[in-house]
Amino acid sequence: MKKTLLILCVSGLILSCGTSSKTNSASAKVSTKTVDPSEYASTITSDELKTMLYKYASDEFEGRNTGEKGQKMAVEYLKAQYLALGIPTPLGGDDYFQEVPLEKQKIAEAQLSVNGKTFNSFEDHIVLAADQSIDISVNDIVYVASGIDADNYSDYKNVDVKGKIVLVKAGEPKDANGNYVTSGTNEETKWSSGRQSLSSKRDAARDHGAKGMLLMDSGLFPRYAGFFKRQAESGASGRLSLKSNEAGMTMLMINESLGKALHASILEDNTPKVLDSKINLAIENNAEEVISENVVAYIKGTEKPDEIIVISAHLDHEGIKDGQVYNGADDDGSGTVAILEIAEAFKMAEKAGNGPKRSILFLHVTGEEKGLLGSRHYTDNDPIFPLENTVADLNIDMIGRTDPKRKEGDRNYVYLIGSDKLSTDLHNLSEEVNKKYTNIELDYTYNDENDPNRYYYRSDHYNFAKNNVPVIFYFNGTHDDYHKPSDTPDKIEYDLLENRTRLVFHTAWEIANRDARVVVDKAAE
Repeated sequence: MKKTLLILCVSGLILSCGTSSKTNSASAKVSTKTVDPSEYASTITSDELKTMLYKYASDEFEGRNTGEKGQKMAVEYLKAQYLALGIPTPLGGDDYFQEVPLEKQKIAEAQLSVNGKTFNSFEDHIVLAADQSIDISVNDIVYVASGIDADNYSDYKNVDVKGKIVLVKAGEPKDANGNYVTSGTNEETKWSSGRQSLSSKRDAARDHGAKGMLLMDSGLFPRYAGFFKRQAESGASGRLSLKSNEAGMTMLMINESLGKALHASILEDNTPKVLDSKINLAIENNAEEVISENVVAYIKGTEKPDEIIVISAHLDHEGIKDGQVYNGADDDGSGTVAILEIAEAFKMAEKAGNGPKRSILFLHVTGEEKGLLGSRHYTDNDPIFPLENTVADLNIDMIGRTDPKRKEGDRNYVYLIGSDKLSTDLHNLSEEVNKKYTNIELDYTYNDENDPNRYYYRSDHYNFAKNNVPVIFYFNGTHDDYHKPSDTPDKIEYDLLENRTRLVFHTAWEIANRDARVVVDKAAE
C-alpha cells in the first residue's frame, strides 16, 4: 500500500470531496474537529484495492474455506498487512488471531421410541442438531403448535417450556382472509418460508428455555432425510458449528407419522398444551474439533479509548468444490480489502496526530458462510471489548459489483441495511456523511422488515444487532456469480469499490470523532 496523501475525486462518483453541509439533526452534528478526513480518505484507491484483491481472491488461497489451508493462508496474509501498516493487535504482542473453536459433526443417528413404538432414523426422523450425546426418557412433551413467537402472535404465551422438549409443526396459520397471522399479508414470513422457518422456530424454542425440539415438516423431511442418509452412509462430516460456552439445543426433524404418534390431532390443533406421550431418545454425537481464527487489529482512541467502533467483514468463502476454486472476490474479498484500506487511512491520520477519539477495531471474521460463526463467537462467547462499550458495527459484505436487477446505468449506489433498526441517530449520521463526502445513492430496498431475502439476519452485523449494538450493513446485492467459481477479481468494478470504501471510512470517522456517542433509541428486548 502506498503512503502518499493525494486528494482525489472520481468523476461521477465523488461529487464533493471537501465541501460541507449543515445537518438538521443536533445528535448527528458533524464533529467540530477541524481535520478534513478527505485527506486520509484519498489514500483509499482502486489501484491498491485491486492489487490486494487479485492476491486475496487468487487460486493460491484455495477459496478460503473455514478451517482449511486456504483460510489459514488468508489470516496470515491479513496479519502481514497489519504488521506492515504498524497497526497493533488488541490481544498483545503479535497475536492477531482470536481462536474460534468449531466442530465438524458427522451425521448423528438417533434411537427414538414413542409410547413404546420404535421409529427409525432417516425414515421417520433426522438429527439436525445435537452438541452432546443424549440418553433421556421424557414423560411429557410440550406441544407449541407452529412454534411462533412474534409481537402480535405467540404460541408460547402462558406455556412453560423451560427444560422441556417441544413439539412444533411447520408453517404459519392464516386468518380468514388468507393472510399470515404475523404479517397480515400473503407474503412468506420467517415463520413460514421453508428453511428459514427452521432457524426462526429453533431460536424461539431456545429463547424460551426448551432443551430440545421435534419439528414436523412434511414438505422438507423427504428432501433432508435422503441427503442425511447419503451423508451418513458415506461417512462424510456434516456442517461446521460453533462450540458454545453453553449447552446447545437438540433438534430433530420428524415426519407426519411420528408427529401423529406424539399428538394425534397435530395437523388440526393450534392450541399449545402438555402432551402425555412418553419419548425415549438416545443420540451419540461424534464431532471432530476444528480451530479457525478471526483476525483483529486495533487503533486506540485518543479521548474515549474505552468506546469501540467495529468495522467487520468475513474472511472466508466456499473453498474448492469438484476441483474448482470458489475465489469469492466479491463475497467477501471486497469487504476484506476494504477494511485494510480503511485501516491504512486511520493509521495515516494517527501518524499525523489526528488519531480517532474512539477506538477502532478492525474485525475479520471466519465462518460466515457456515452460519455467522466467527462473529457469533466474538459477540456471544468472547467479546474482546465489552459489547456495552461497543458504539456501532459497520459491516461490509459484497461491495465490489452491481446488482443486475437494478436499472441499467445506475451504478453509483450501495444497499444499506439496518442503519435505522436500532438508532435513528446512526441513520441520520450516515445520510449526512454521504451527502458531504461521497454522494452515493443509498438504497434501502433490502432494509424492509418484510423483505423476503431477510438480508438483515444473514451477515455478521446481525450478531451485534441482536445485542443492541447499532449496525450498518453495506451490500451491493447478488449477481450471477454469487457463490460460484466465477466470482473472480477481474469482474470487480474497482471505482465503485473505492467510493463505497470511502463512504464506510467517512462514516466510521464521524462516529469515532463526534462528541456524543451514537444514541440507541430503538433497543429491542
